[in-house]
Amino acid sequence: MRNYKQLSPAQRYQIAILNKAGKNQKEMLGVSRSTMCRELRRNRGKKGYFPKQAQIKADNRRAQATKALKMTAEVIVEIEEKIRLDWSPEQIAGVLKTPISHERIYQHIWADKSNGGTLHKHLRQSNKKRKKRYGSKDKRGQIRNRISIDKRSEVVAQKTRIGDWEIDTVIGKNHQSCKADSR
Repeated sequence: MRNYKQLSPAQRYQIAILNKAGKNQKEMLGVSRSTMCRELRRNRGKKGYFPKQAQIKADNRRAQATKALKMTAEVIVEIEEKIRLDWSPEQIAGVLKTPISHERIYQHIWADKSNGGTLHKHLRQSNKKRKKRYGSKDKRGQIRNRISIDKRSEVVAQKTRIGDWEIDTVIGKNHQSCKADSR
């Protein structure tokens, strides 16, 4: 994770000056473009971007933000009980009284696994075995007992009967390449 630093009041004054001068976001302050875009979008007033107003808006948002609650022992017990009842972390996060994300619950489960715990075995996808296909051909979609086109009878090659014609149904660029094959 990168070290993120919030914009200072001095930087906000520089943003206002550069914005008024018509500089694009890439040239401003050496901070990321997304930071500049977010700053100008979030902290703009009805008459434009003003640094003092922007600082007040940012401070208000910071004060109103809900602080992340740490997982207390009681919350951990409740989470582990529900996991052992085969609840998903998403379901658990939805019913908890304290706002904890499902991602934080997953982190707890994986930490438990690394400490020798068994909570991970109650996850819904935990026992699913996946076969990796290293270097093998993909055998999905193959027709069983198929006969090579070279071994077809001569009557098929004459294409006098219904069903002897083959058509390429792959549609290419500009809806082209859907033509009858006269092999």
